Amino acid sequence: MAIVEQTTLEGSSDQVPALKGHGFSRAVMDTKTKEALAPEGINPTSEPELPIEERLEAELAKDLLRFSTAGSVDDGKSTLIGRLLYDSHNVYDDHIRSVTRNAAIDFAQLTDGLRAEREQGITIDVAYRYFSTPKRKFIIADTPGHEQYTRNMATGASTADVAIVLVDARKGILAQTRRHACIAGLLGIPIVIAAINKMDLVDFSDEVFHRHSASLQGLARQLGIPQLIPVPVSALDGDNVVHRSTRMPFYTGPSILELLETLPLAIERTQATFRLPVQRVVRPHQDFRGFAGQITAGIIRPGDEVLALPSGRRTRVRTIATYDGELTDARVPQSVVLTLEDEIDLSRGDMIASISSPPCKTSRIEATVVWMHSKPLRPGASFLLKHTSQTVRATVSELRSRVDVEHLAENSASQLALNDIGHVVIETSRPLLADLYRDSRATGSLILIDPADNTTAGAGMIRAVQDPSDSEHKHSIRGLLNVANRSDLAAQIEQSLLAEGALVLRTRVSATAQLATFARLGALVILESDEPGRIAFTPVDSLTAKPLQLVPGLESTCNAAQILTEIERLASIPTGEDDNDNGLGI
Repeated sequence: MAIVEQTTLEGSSDQVPALKGHGFSRAVMDTKTKEALAPEGINPTSEPELPIEERLEAELAKDLLRFSTAGSVDDGKSTLIGRLLYDSHNVYDDHIRSVTRNAAIDFAQLTDGLRAEREQGITIDVAYRYFSTPKRKFIIADTPGHEQYTRNMATGASTADVAIVLVDARKGILAQTRRHACIAGLLGIPIVIAAINKMDLVDFSDEVFHRHSASLQGLARQLGIPQLIPVPVSALDGDNVVHRSTRMPFYTGPSILELLETLPLAIERTQATFRLPVQRVVRPHQDFRGFAGQITAGIIRPGDEVLALPSGRRTRVRTIATYDGELTDARVPQSVVLTLEDEIDLSRGDMIASISSPPCKTSRIEATVVWMHSKPLRPGASFLLKHTSQTVRATVSELRSRVDVEHLAENSASQLALNDIGHVVIETSRPLLADLYRDSRATGSLILIDPADNTTAGAGMIRAVQDPSDSEHKHSIRGLLNVANRSDLAAQIEQSLLAEGALVLRTRVSATAQLATFARLGALVILESDEPGRIAFTPVDSLTAKPLQLVPGLESTCNAAQILTEIERLASIPTGEDDNDNGLGI
């Protein structure tokens, strides 16, 4: 964020007005003004004085790091953020004056005016603050510390690359500290900075710091946090916040800001190959049909072979279009419009993915849920489920456990209350194209919405998808199986499925609309006729589409087991309903 005084650009007589900020690099400023505005030890001329166009271009080219802050009540989180902004020269002069009393700055109040309430029946009280240094740009997600607003920490940390968790040096690890660290671990944040604050109140004791540091490292190992970095700080005095402290010689590591400026940005948490959930079909005229969306994983180039989901058809990328022209490649997190070599039916909620390791097609997932609704979650409850760019109906069929954050244990429970974390099984009305959360944040996360009032009820991370080989659900195949005139084969398939408790309807009625109703209710409809023909299977998710043919030669074996295995394979291929179906039945 480069802010300049009113100045005259070289070669121009026009005046460029700008806001006046504390300590920012200025194009025109005399030495006395610089010395008066800069705190001791800060050199406001550390950035080269360049024309405003070059400075703005350099600002845009900086890397962006997102980080969240969390801590229990009175741990000094707001003071830490205020000191970080002030000492890094990212606070306006009038803002400083408004929080100055008797020549002392109340750093905690520097962020209070930024808080905004976003209501969807619940209050998401997260303040986002933007600032920059000569090395990087930053977005802070500042979350409240009270236990009542634990859900806010999950909201603010959901896109963070780094989390700063504060610990009061006098109190050590509290229940809320464990809760925030637990959520950071569940959200897959790879680096946690543990700011052990108020070291000035424990006489800068190295014994206190090392004791808390050891406890925090043990907590990180329990939670599976890859890297936890403890830093002793005094947010009120600024020790180890922006500048290294001379009052704690036992600590020789970097300050908080130095860590934020040097931590690696490209920590690859996405193991998934190329993914582009389709947000919109772009068709400005009959000669152009593109699919717009944001790339959530991988990289794509013109000529690459891709899979169009849920149709399962293969094609190649023709062009990658953007507002500024065509690209030779695109990657996370760019928003682009892809045109394909073949005319393929795709609409909002569908996906373009790599042919290698495509997402799983599943209607049954296991997820960890952070519950955000005042109404408890009980098994059997129905919701709308938002996943990437599609929304479907969903039911929480099982509540397997609730996480005891204080003891890091899983206990059986009959419900999840506000701010609880639990493991659930969710069944959807339409298959999702999903990845595990550990492989991809974007395609491995979901939101549960209360359909009664459209409030956000919970946020979930997908931990497992239903294994098709699971005997409990092995033959839960839904759809229409046309066996033509093979009555003996139809009888064998029917008996095999009935023996496993599956729902089967064997008929000669050809009224497809009525049969589709049975299929949607969970049945495999075996359709016979007197006319010869090939065996064909139409999955329940694509009853209006062209039936899928079995592998040539397989139907001649008349082996029910092999036929069922082939049908399961066909059912596992991502397929979808017509373009206008949004999964909600409307």
